[in-house]
Amino acid sequence: METPATATTLLDADFMRKIEQLTLISRKIFNGRMKGERRSRKKGISVEFADYRNYVPGDDLRFIDWNIYARLDRLFLKLFQEEEDLHVYILVDISGSMSFGKPDKLAYARQVAAALAYVGLVNLDRVVVGSFSSRIRDTLPPLRGRSQVWKLLRFLSGLHPEGTTRLERSVRDFVVRHRRRGIVIFISDFFDRDGFEGALKLFLARNLDIFTIQILAPEEVDPKLTGDLRLVDMEDGEVTEVTISAPLLKVYSRNLQAFLGDIRDYCSRRGIMHVFTTTTAPFDKLILNYLRTRGLLR
Repeated sequence: METPATATTLLDADFMRKIEQLTLISRKIFNGRMKGERRSRKKGISVEFADYRNYVPGDDLRFIDWNIYARLDRLFLKLFQEEEDLHVYILVDISGSMSFGKPDKLAYARQVAAALAYVGLVNLDRVVVGSFSSRIRDTLPPLRGRSQVWKLLRFLSGLHPEGTTRLERSVRDFVVRHRRRGIVIFISDFFDRDGFEGALKLFLARNLDIFTIQILAPEEVDPKLTGDLRLVDMEDGEVTEVTISAPLLKVYSRNLQAFLGDIRDYCSRRGIMHVFTTTTAPFDKLILNYLRTRGLLR
């Protein structure tokens, strides 16, 4: 198991500068209680100036402040009071199985959650970050704005593995407490003996914009085991004695690929964006490249 994270190890300053140019993309339009950076489809609302943010490719050129560009040679976008905020919910699996691997899966999940939440904060989205195992555990109250970054990083750095995985019960806890629609980013290994479908159905029923990120350790994808072993379940302590052979490893590989395919196909058929990664994938490339091509970031 990896040593506990600190706030400064989750995101370094150079990487934060790179990702603050990005934006979380919602495939749906949601109405927020407060005003933020995304333009509303409502008509007849005041257009009082509120703030600036950095221009990113794809933004509406009509809202660039050309006076600032003439002075600083940098592009800034005007934000107006009629624009509405986006609710971003990021849920991190902290069950016992997430402590597996070197580095462990939870360490990788913390970094992914930190990066995506940071993008939301610098774009004035309303960000909620929570943890779950057999139920929803600790949850930060809604955060908004760059000034909340250190509160976010301290929270994530304090997460540690505990409990068994109960995806459906955890999501049920979440949807009862958070009724406003928005983006939900669900980070887990999805190792639940009761399956994943019930949890995702609850998200779908609330008409949330759902992004799932599945993280496995390379030892789980391609185990290097041989001989007689005594295996102990990391969540419930159940002991299984097995003899590892080449045929058994082939069966394991087929079952794992079927499991991964089931999740991928289930999400694809229902408009859920699903991303699979292992902890060996470079974290910066996952955020800066892969999640952009998959449509979560722009």
